[in-house]
Amino acid sequence: MAALTASAGRLWRLRAARAGGPWRGLCGAGLPRGFLQPASAGGEAAPRRQVAHFTFQPDPESQEHGQTQKMNLFQAITSALDNSLAKDPTAVIFGEDVAFGGVFRCTVGLRDKYGKDRVFNTPLCEQGIVGFGIGIAVTGATAIAEIQFADYIFPAFDQIVNEAAKYRYRSGDLFNCGSLTIRSPWGCVGHGALYHSQSPEAFFAHCPGIKVVIPRSPFQAKGLLLSCIEDKNPCIFFEPKILYRAAVEQVPVEPYNIPLSQAEVIQEGSDVTLVAWGTQVHVIREVASMAQEKLGVSCEVIDLRTILPWDVDTVCKSVIKTGRLLISHEAPLTGGFASEISSTVQEECFLNLEAPISRVCGYDTPFPHIFEPFYIPDKWKCYDALRKMINY
Repeated sequence: MAALTASAGRLWRLRAARAGGPWRGLCGAGLPRGFLQPASAGGEAAPRRQVAHFTFQPDPESQEHGQTQKMNLFQAITSALDNSLAKDPTAVIFGEDVAFGGVFRCTVGLRDKYGKDRVFNTPLCEQGIVGFGIGIAVTGATAIAEIQFADYIFPAFDQIVNEAAKYRYRSGDLFNCGSLTIRSPWGCVGHGALYHSQSPEAFFAHCPGIKVVIPRSPFQAKGLLLSCIEDKNPCIFFEPKILYRAAVEQVPVEPYNIPLSQAEVIQEGSDVTLVAWGTQVHVIREVASMAQEKLGVSCEVIDLRTILPWDVDTVCKSVIKTGRLLISHEAPLTGGFASEISSTVQEECFLNLEAPISRVCGYDTPFPHIFEPFYIPDKWKCYDALRKMINY
């Protein structure tokens, strides 16, 4: 009965995503706008609620990799996938609805360009998608699997944790599935509620044998995704779906790589170290500006980029300099990856700390719908935590 109920619920999810209805705004052009409130008693539509808790800050245009083109994040993903299919004749892309472009349009046009044998749909079965990808990767081909939402990666948990991550180790490196990359939309979106807003990176950070990567921008997304696809280890690439259309910047047309497991110091500072990844990077960048303006506090801002294996040296070097650390992520506080960073920094930099390490994260509750603005760790929560650290 439980299995029947789960199957029925997931079929409803697929139907809702395709049919429009309440999810058309989530999967269509209205992604970053939020949701409409019910019509007022007078029959007039209530004003649209703006739920974006951040302001996207593009990086300076890079001329290092040749000609650039204006792209949003989903177009940068498409560009990376296009480059991979063109370069590697063994590369295949598969997942739910990817043949027509996917619900977020990240694979649009690729089936027409490369054929139905290289870009194709799968049944609604995440465990099967990843298991299929492992099998393809073991043969030496490049497998790029899509899980339609990170919230639905859990049926594939066993395949990822007990098969993909351990394949090389259990065979003594006789066999491996290192050419497997799993893409998935991730994080809050303004109206995703329980099953379309989660950030499950910490579940996989406990699993040696895989890499977990989360970009903050279109430029970062393309370079990091190409690095994941070419890496010799299975990779999970989480894509902040609220940035699919909200984030726009100049991105190189040709392929390029950004190294994995290397955090980036976006802004240098001397008083506080701020660490985040994905969408939350833009939140802490605003916090850094507020701290400088209101408190005269100089913040060093770090985008972790790779969750596993993470860049311990860059973070610890910064904390030794500043003496204070604030970590922020959307996932719940307890067991979130901020806990691992906090523990490591406490062990490595204890004598350099001027105040307790602060974690500003989601609450230990299911992700809410209308209460999302209260749940997310916005700039005001982060600023308040930073102020307390300074005054400690």
